[in-house]
Amino acid sequence: MRLALWQSEGLQVDKAANLAALSRMAKAAAMAGAQIILCPECWLCGYNLTKEALASAAEPQDGAAMREIAEIAAANAIAIAYGYAERDGDALYNSAAVMGPRGLLGHYRKAHLFSAFEHERYTPGDCFAPLFSYRGWRIGLLICYDVEFPEAMRGLALQGAELVLIPTALTPEYTAVPDRIVPARAVENQLFVAYCNHAGAQNGLEFLGGSCLAGPYGEKLAAAGAGEALLVADISHAMLERAGAIFPYRRDRRPELYQP
Repeated sequence: MRLALWQSEGLQVDKAANLAALSRMAKAAAMAGAQIILCPECWLCGYNLTKEALASAAEPQDGAAMREIAEIAAANAIAIAYGYAERDGDALYNSAAVMGPRGLLGHYRKAHLFSAFEHERYTPGDCFAPLFSYRGWRIGLLICYDVEFPEAMRGLALQGAELVLIPTALTPEYTAVPDRIVPARAVENQLFVAYCNHAGAQNGLEFLGGSCLAGPYGEKLAAAGAGEALLVADISHAMLERAGAIFPYRRDRRPELYQP
């Protein structure tokens, strides 16, 4: 399967402009042969928003933006994974959704909120989302800070995940995450990890960029610099099988020893 990661600056609280840009990028990714395009965390409305702006920009899971994204996915025969601010009653969630050409594939609310900034704005998700199947792959979802907890990724791996999609909003002091942690999660769990960050800055908050696709040998199959980029790379079950013979971590686990 071929993946595309869209490292985008985006526009804050301008969902119409972001959706128009998504339409162009989804077409470009599909023309490059990609079956999935991954966007950053809170891509739809922007990450670094005031509480008031966020409350105004948030929308329900089945809101107008999701319906438009469904049309873009169908028109380009591609799945679109994206981050957005979700409203559910009085609660706001930092969420990610995956819209396929025939409808919604997966949805997840960020479980590990980062810093006072997020805790003041969002309610944490209370569970990890089940895997979904797409084009013969078992796929999981996490968001940004979640990947820094080994248990989160291992839980998806134990469900049978082969690929995990992670929208993120990462700043420059956290280079260890794409450089070390993401590749480590891929090799220790024997799966592919697609990690897609913002480019540029929003309201004075600078983003690292550094989006990457990590494989089961712990290598980066594709990586971006600091600016806007569309990464395109292939993954295969054959690579998982070859790597699993060298790194048999799933087979050799001894869970009876790991309890507190």
